[in-house]
Amino acid sequence: MTLGLLALTRPLPEAMALMLVPTLATNVWQSLVGPALAPALRRLWPFLVAAVIGTLAGAGILARSDAVLLSGLLGLLLIASAALALAGRPMPTPTREQERWLSPLVGGTAGLLTGMTGSFLMPAAPYLAALKLPPQHFVQGFGLGALLATLALAIGMAGGGLLPPDLGLASLVGVAPAFLGMAVGTRVRRAMPDARFRTVIQAALGLVGLWLAFRAFG
Repeated sequence: MTLGLLALTRPLPEAMALMLVPTLATNVWQSLVGPALAPALRRLWPFLVAAVIGTLAGAGILARSDAVLLSGLLGLLLIASAALALAGRPMPTPTREQERWLSPLVGGTAGLLTGMTGSFLMPAAPYLAALKLPPQHFVQGFGLGALLATLALAIGMAGGGLLPPDLGLASLVGVAPAFLGMAVGTRVRRAMPDARFRTVIQAALGLVGLWLAFRAFG
């Protein structure tokens, strides 16, 4: 959501750079602390390795592409994520045999899109949900993917000249607002039913995506 809002007012590469440190900070605890770290790594390592490789490739594309068109792609990803969540229709659960080739395929695709748009949501989140992982495994697995993809994105953007020192410092300053936003979001979530909260968030996500897509392709 925050990346989409930033992309409404700033070029996408700049918005992505500003979100690097806050994203890393908010995912470190979620991904590394907890009992599910080792099981998540054993189950999801092909997904995670492919996500890193895909992100580095996507960051290379980012450095050579039209930022407006890529912000439109981000918009389409946000729309797809919101539509899936609001429809309430999860992806079919793959068999373990299908998972062997789907995990690196989905991880690589999610990484590629992360490198191009800064968003790790699609198709990573619905795929991991389809695996029917235990809740803590899902939380740490997705957090690991987001953490590793963000690290790879930072490396790729720095290598492509898209991470000047002033943006790096601005991203560092954004850590405190990121945690403040998480705290406010937690209070709002507790103040309303979970279903309504999810609907409001997903609807807002979809609206931001619609505007980004319309601005780029309309």
